[in-house]
Amino acid sequence: MGGFPLVALNIVGFPVKSLDMSVLEAVLAGGFEKVREAGAFLLGGHSVEDKEPKYGLVAYGEVAMDSVWRVTGACPGDMLLLTKPIGTGIVATALKADMLEDERSLQEAIRWMSMLNDLPRRLDTGLLTSVRACTDVTGFGLAGHALDMLSSKEMNLVLGIHDIPLLPGTISLAESGLIPAGTYNNRIEYEDRVRDPQKHDEVLMDMLFDAQTSGGLLLALPEEKVQDFLKAVQGIGFELSSVIGRFTKGNGELEIVDNI
Repeated sequence: MGGFPLVALNIVGFPVKSLDMSVLEAVLAGGFEKVREAGAFLLGGHSVEDKEPKYGLVAYGEVAMDSVWRVTGACPGDMLLLTKPIGTGIVATALKADMLEDERSLQEAIRWMSMLNDLPRRLDTGLLTSVRACTDVTGFGLAGHALDMLSSKEMNLVLGIHDIPLLPGTISLAESGLIPAGTYNNRIEYEDRVRDPQKHDEVLMDMLFDAQTSGGLLLALPEEKVQDFLKAVQGIGFELSSVIGRFTKGNGELEIVDNI
């Protein structure tokens, strides 16, 4: 939302009878490392015994009231920028099925999932004020979260399907049928708001609905500001950031084209 974290609390569920405590120690150490990387302090937390491992953080931060990034707020003519590649759901599914032959796919997925979406902490204030709307890409996939930016249903979003950055190997994995259940569910939920999906490659359309873990940010920016913002974001490590769409007047649908 344009702010930055100050403090965080661990929230843990752990099966102490079936998993060694060294697993929990490693998870907590990783969480602590990311909290510190984000410039925040870890101030304790809560833990319970559970049948399956769960871990998360409650984070408290701050943002200037006149600089809050909201999901809605884009205007017709604005461009849509995506900061991370798509495909973590497909790669994770291949890993769980023991069918991930390309080690690079896994390493790239881990690298991007581990990267903090901490643009407000790392970019110049002048650039940050040009953001009109923002959300992140997580469980509802690129299509679901992009449609969330059209909640007013007074605009459409034209997406360039070949402009969307993908993790290496995701196309061949998807062609092999390694599509997570969450991706199918997203397609059922959102495809009726995607205009003429049958006109495009089926596997590429699956990428729109792939459920992500720690996906990138979707940022709506005025057209005259987007290239400067893109260059700055690529310069701080999001080298696959791409302009993938344009907002137009409409009724809350996604229009898919080859390229923007």
